[in-house]
Amino acid sequence: MNPAMALFRPRSFIICRQCRQLSISTVRPSGHNRWSKIKHDKLKKDLQKNKSLSILAKELMHASRVSGPDPTDNPRLAAAITAAKQAGFPKTSIESAIARGQGVSTTGKALEPLVIEALLSSSVAVVIDCLTDSKARTLQDVRTIIKDHEGVPSTIGYMFTKRGRIIFDPGEQDLTADDVLDEALEAGAEEIEDDENGSIMVLTEPSKTASVESTLQAKFQLKVRETGIVWVPSQDMLVQALSEGTVNKLCAFIDELRRESSVQNISMNVAQGSLKEDVWTQLQSRLDM
Repeated sequence: MNPAMALFRPRSFIICRQCRQLSISTVRPSGHNRWSKIKHDKLKKDLQKNKSLSILAKELMHASRVSGPDPTDNPRLAAAITAAKQAGFPKTSIESAIARGQGVSTTGKALEPLVIEALLSSSVAVVIDCLTDSKARTLQDVRTIIKDHEGVPSTIGYMFTKRGRIIFDPGEQDLTADDVLDEALEAGAEEIEDDENGSIMVLTEPSKTASVESTLQAKFQLKVRETGIVWVPSQDMLVQALSEGTVNKLCAFIDELRRESSVQNISMNVAQGSLKEDVWTQLQSRLDM
């Protein structure tokens, strides 16, 4: 090291208790950068885990709905149960997802759909799809969460379009959206694209979801990773001027909603705008559309 530069190196002065002599030692760099990286990596893993658990729950429901709740007669459900167990999915959550696929709660009570709309303090609209055996209880519980996060119930459905969505795994053939485009459009699909995971996402009218799904499955032997009805925000209604602080609040709100077993899907009219990629991913990964 250049002797002149050494003069400007940060130092600390330590006095030995026994000999009362003054010694000099160099101050070590703080571990802030390393700790920031650790937190970032942990957050990324947590987000991936939460997303995976959500996908597993939907796969359990879908497999149960399509081929029945008995895994001995339903290989797809058996595989989904195995994957859920390996991912640390609680037994009660597995049983609940299978029951919901049959349209009932774990007690056997019939489930009914419920849609709750709200406007948050950040001017972000949210649509919450629920499946519940008690509409009154779920409505009260969800509205309490909305109020706690400075939101209000509001009729904001006009900001979204209700669509059927099917997500296919590309399979061993490694198919892309282009490979199935013509057949998908002919079957009634309105939009088709490859998502960030390499899967094929198809959007259609809600009433055509089942027919488009079965047609493409039969034609290309595709495996359905996820299917359902989602709320797609209108492009001219997207909120783009989001701050990092606002994103943190929205994430906390979504996380609390997810703890409600009746909540199935959550959609918001948000866009990345000028947000950093990692901040936007925190929010986007928590939403269903």
